Amino acid sequence: MSKESRQADIAKKRVVYQLPGTDAVTVRRDAPYRVTDAGVLTMDLYYPPDSQSRAPIPAVVFVSGYPDPGFQAMVGCKLKEMGSYISWGELTAASGIVAITYTNREPAADLCALLQYVRQNAAALGIDEDRIGLWACSGNVPMALSSLIEADRDYLKGAVLCYGLMLDLDESTSVADAARQWGFVNPCAGKSIADLPQDLPLLIVRAGQDQMPHLNETIDRFLAKALTANLPITLVNHPTAPHAFDVMQDSETSREIIRQILGFMRFHLLA
Repeated sequence: MSKESRQADIAKKRVVYQLPGTDAVTVRRDAPYRVTDAGVLTMDLYYPPDSQSRAPIPAVVFVSGYPDPGFQAMVGCKLKEMGSYISWGELTAASGIVAITYTNREPAADLCALLQYVRQNAAALGIDEDRIGLWACSGNVPMALSSLIEADRDYLKGAVLCYGLMLDLDESTSVADAARQWGFVNPCAGKSIADLPQDLPLLIVRAGQDQMPHLNETIDRFLAKALTANLPITLVNHPTAPHAFDVMQDSETSREIIRQILGFMRFHLLA
């Protein structure tokens, strides 16, 4: 199989779980959120089927730690065009929460601009500006953690971190090494567990057979430190799962964990 064929196959893969109502989700594509010298950056918003008749709705932002030009060169499309992100957007909206995916060139600055734009325009977007969550996986997790560490983020009510590289703790350089190899940003360099909010719920999903070198080591160190600090951590470990199991392993265990992720979002954003 050619590189282009492999890229197309990966880009089209969808989450291995379905929910009733995804066909009634409304998608507002390519809404601008930031204008840069390189062009307009846009977001896709996935709305629940009954969003027009509801009060402002909480939202989940699907964080990108890869600049789109590099990600597109690696995978063949922008992150928000991936089948996995499209299907996660649909599942989130079908669960009663607005899902937001977006384009970017400077991950840290663009995520900050996106969050600011969404909150400043929350009324027009139909979003509850004070109830926003983050979802990130793999090399996108350091970008999400960095956003959680930023000051004045009380509107962030929880984060889902799936099979991701975490923080470089105890003099480890695994995250920094992977960032150089794969091209994602690592804004958490030099940060520790003490920098994280003490009361922000985190759902950490671990793939027990993750083939990415040292990735689970970063999760295990993070968990040990986070539990010692008594942070509100929920761990879900899928012992037989490979990396990206939500699209790569079609099993009942995978589907149950996806249900748990959606349940975590609903509990912390809708309760």
